[in-house]
Amino acid sequence: MKQLVKVLSAIAMAASLLGCIAAPIEMTPQTEQRLRTQAPVRFLLTFDDGPSASSFWNPSETVLDSLARNSLQPDIKAVFFVQTRATRAGGSDIGRAVMHHERDAGHILGFHTATPSHTNHRSLDPQALEQALTDGSADIAAITGTSPTLVRPPFWNYDKRTFAAYQQHGMHVLLTDLSANDGKIWGFNASPRRRAHFLRSMSEVRERIALGELPVVDGVIPVVVTFHDLNRYTARHTREYLQILLDSAQATGVRTAEQPFYDDTAALQRAAMARTVRDSSQPVELPGFWNWIWGANAH
Repeated sequence: MKQLVKVLSAIAMAASLLGCIAAPIEMTPQTEQRLRTQAPVRFLLTFDDGPSASSFWNPSETVLDSLARNSLQPDIKAVFFVQTRATRAGGSDIGRAVMHHERDAGHILGFHTATPSHTNHRSLDPQALEQALTDGSADIAAITGTSPTLVRPPFWNYDKRTFAAYQQHGMHVLLTDLSANDGKIWGFNASPRRRAHFLRSMSEVRERIALGELPVVDGVIPVVVTFHDLNRYTARHTREYLQILLDSAQATGVRTAEQPFYDDTAALQRAAMARTVRDSSQPVELPGFWNWIWGANAH
């Protein structure tokens, strides 16, 4: 009964907020003036929870194909935060083959989990956390030749203890600016309001850009975007999402670089490192609203 009340209350809240979620923040003359002094943005694409272990229409492979071949910018590079030992991800032969493909295509492999499931690192005791970080680092190094420098904690949930453990392993936490909120993998996972959602989110990022809150790296402002490559809906619509990002930027007055996405691995690495969390006191962006309702593996 308590769970039902929670769901019904959440649905009512969602209904009341639906209009404001879709509406972008109106740009003021002051914001417009400030934007003129800022560098253009370049979208830094990230994908969580993969690689897929599916032998039938593998969504991770579909995402890779869309990044390599699309009408906007070929050979886009991204950061894939992988689950190296999950049975439905990197703990399978198919999953490991996908990670090799990601490396060969010039993408960056970041660490997500090295446990059999999508386990919150904060729930692990110090010894188990140390083992997970050691295993994950070794798994990725076996594929790429180097230990991972980027980590996205499961559920984006970390504290001072886990943050310090990441640092001891040379890993830096990367969060996001824009999220597709596509972490729900099973059940209904379509996104009928994806354009409205990104339009609203982009207008929020625009305000931060105008205030000079985002760093400039190699002459552009890296704007981090998060998807989930296990989500088949996301995989089918990856090319459309790329266009939505450009359309949302134009509609909100955000200037994009001539190359709006990263296509150079070294530049991608520099940009990602510049956007990492500097200390554990920085606020954590929480999972999407609907992921909270249904208990999905949001991040």
